[in-house]
Amino acid sequence: MPTTYLSLGSNLGDRRQLLHTAINEIAERVGRVEAISSCIETEPVGFDSVHLFLNMAVRVTTELNPYELLKVLKQLERDLGRTRKSHDGVHYDRTIDIDILLYDNLEVNSEELQIPHPRMWERDFVMRPLKEILI
Repeated sequence: MPTTYLSLGSNLGDRRQLLHTAINEIAERVGRVEAISSCIETEPVGFDSVHLFLNMAVRVTTELNPYELLKVLKQLERDLGRTRKSHDGVHYDRTIDIDILLYDNLEVNSEELQIPHPRMWERDFVMRPLKEILI
């Protein structure tokens, strides 16, 4: 079964509970959660906010293909209260953010999905948790 690595972040509401709920839902909807990183608290990147993020990463084995995975994760974000206020690339506060970082050794470059995540290497809040669980 393919292995995927996901980045999770939250800076609104009960951040720790939202991340916990997201992990439980990933286990239900996506596949087996194989590893969970620790949480790190970080400043928002790309926008100003008084709300700090909690960020983490998970390693999951899944039978979903990358596009099915993306669809399930976007629905999970909506179910946990995420709204997309902007379509112009501007970042904003959010209850939950789930990104696909890696999916086996697959490379995808389409309008709706890029794997590996194109900016993951630049983001300490992604790389620190990812390094804890990367095999």
